[in-house]
Amino acid sequence: MLVPPVLSRSAVLRDEPLRNDTARQIEGWPQARLVVVDARGRTPVDWDGGPSDATWDAVTGGGARLHTRPTTGDVPSEGAVLLGEGDGVAYWGVRGEPDPDAGEDPSRWLDLRMAGAALDSLGAGLLTTAVAVLNWHDAAHFCARDGSPMHPRQAGWHRHCEANGHEEYPRTDPAVICLVHDGADRVLLARQPSWPEGRYSVLAGFVEAGESLEACVLREIHEEVGATVRSVRYLGSQAWPFPRSLMVGFHAEADPDVPLVPADGEIAEAMWVRRAELRAALEHGDWAADGQQGARPLLLPGRVSIARSMLESWAALD
Repeated sequence: MLVPPVLSRSAVLRDEPLRNDTARQIEGWPQARLVVVDARGRTPVDWDGGPSDATWDAVTGGGARLHTRPTTGDVPSEGAVLLGEGDGVAYWGVRGEPDPDAGEDPSRWLDLRMAGAALDSLGAGLLTTAVAVLNWHDAAHFCARDGSPMHPRQAGWHRHCEANGHEEYPRTDPAVICLVHDGADRVLLARQPSWPEGRYSVLAGFVEAGESLEACVLREIHEEVGATVRSVRYLGSQAWPFPRSLMVGFHAEADPDVPLVPADGEIAEAMWVRRAELRAALEHGDWAADGQQGARPLLLPGRVSIARSMLESWAALD
């Protein structure tokens, strides 16, 4: 990987002892900042000059920063989640909506897909964590073992059932995503039926119970396009909280002379693409840029996806 997966960037100290240190949390609450996220995963974002990815890098992103709110009261509010600390400031995630009385513009509220790539490493780490943990809280009001109400503890990092004291922690569902290539200058891309014509990405799928990550790569690639892969190697990972996935990236080799068999209902098209064609498509940007399919027959994933980092890294090889 020549470029880091966008949502793996983080400048947040999130050590577990911080979540158990109640005295420290209360002491730092007046100076803490709130990352406010609405039910659609959006939060206010400030831009340096305007939305652009022309000067993107791993630390500063593309010129976007989270717009956080000050805290109120003397102690952390109910339902707040300690996301971590950055430069000595504690950041907490909370649910909320735009506040017109405070002059907040709803049009500046963006989600991870829209702003994740442009955020600096502090903002990317904070918002990814906030979305993931708040999504879990929304779905974990009752104990999965006895059905009794659950209440947050440890600064929002686990929930405790009131009947029998069971503990539950934020869920993460692992999924593999694999860049399949021929060992030379061709890469395998596929299109889901729900995507418009011309939109392609690498292949991915969820890990099943009792299955290793590598075994999942072999199974998913064969199920989706009929290819048998070899030389499976790990590349990197990033959270994908839509609602609670962890994307684990791999690359593997396959024989491009073996006919592809797209899985009915899952894959509309699959094809091998040469490195020069991929490079040309990457120069046009991501699939959300302008939608001019006539001028851009090959539309690739946006920068916020780990798929984009994988494709950019492979395309840069000689």
